[in-house]
Amino acid sequence: MKLKNLLSSAVLATGLAGAAMADDGAPIGVNIPLLTSPFWQAYQAYLPQYAEELGLNMLEPVNSDYDSAKQMTDMANLLTLGAKAIVTTPIESGAVRPALQRAAQANVPVIGVDVAPQAGPIAIVVRADNRAYGTKACEYIGANVDAGPVVQIMGALASVNGRDRAEAFRECMNENYPDIEVLEIPAEWMADIAASSLDALLVSNPDISGIYMHAGGAFLTATLQTLERKGLLVPRGEEGHIVIVSNDGIPQEYEAIREGKIDATVSQPADLYAYYGLLYAKMALDGHVFEAGPTDHGSTIVEVAPGVLEDQLPAPLVTIENVDDPELWGNAIK
Repeated sequence: MKLKNLLSSAVLATGLAGAAMADDGAPIGVNIPLLTSPFWQAYQAYLPQYAEELGLNMLEPVNSDYDSAKQMTDMANLLTLGAKAIVTTPIESGAVRPALQRAAQANVPVIGVDVAPQAGPIAIVVRADNRAYGTKACEYIGANVDAGPVVQIMGALASVNGRDRAEAFRECMNENYPDIEVLEIPAEWMADIAASSLDALLVSNPDISGIYMHAGGAFLTATLQTLERKGLLVPRGEEGHIVIVSNDGIPQEYEAIREGKIDATVSQPADLYAYYGLLYAKMALDGHVFEAGPTDHGSTIVEVAPGVLEDQLPAPLVTIENVDDPELWGNAIK
């Protein structure tokens, strides 16, 4: 995705000029939720590129190792190191609030990336419509399986991302494909939980026809290895193939689509998460107040909770038909 002419219409009025006047020497802290996922590894790789492009003084990003308590400490440490703005991804949407309040007391704006907190204070969240992820997966699976059951391998339900994807998939299946049974695995974004739970489920349900994985970075390898061990990893187009839809848009998913191991994924924009996280931090440093409204980069800034604005970036469905599109960020990662 090309990063030009990407500012929202609301931002163009006052924010771009303000961003240009921001103190480029002001340190910006970045907190990453984990680095065991290829998605977050890609996000981390984009950060220095865009920090340089935007002329920012970015502190060394800190990794919270998917530990909510560590994230609170990490964000406090960024304040101690002198961060004047923080870009973070809440591990638990509710638990992050004390860290947000501490930053607000220090007059340090916080930009959320990928996950929204349940409540502010937060300047803006850069995210995609995660309910749309679940709906797109449902529609693809529903259109390509004749009968159930299908399995939903879920992320952490303490995260708004896990809840949005799970609820949307479940509601869409119930409404549009009521004859297809949906089985669910709460896997907490953990590959080992996904693998052991899927293995156990397949003992009593060896005839599953579809799988929706909330995150390819967390679940792809574990899921494919489990199916292969069970003799159930049948290539797309052959009898017995299990229709599999994922989320993330990492190169490993694209390769699995090309090989016929999975059918589709929803591409989360790791590149734009990094770009807008840093750009909005720069603008917030200048005191810009974000507003709801449509953008000129194919998204909409919406108020998802009192005081919580989200720039909901596009996240396309990727199948064998468009997996080689060079505009997909997953095809730019080497």
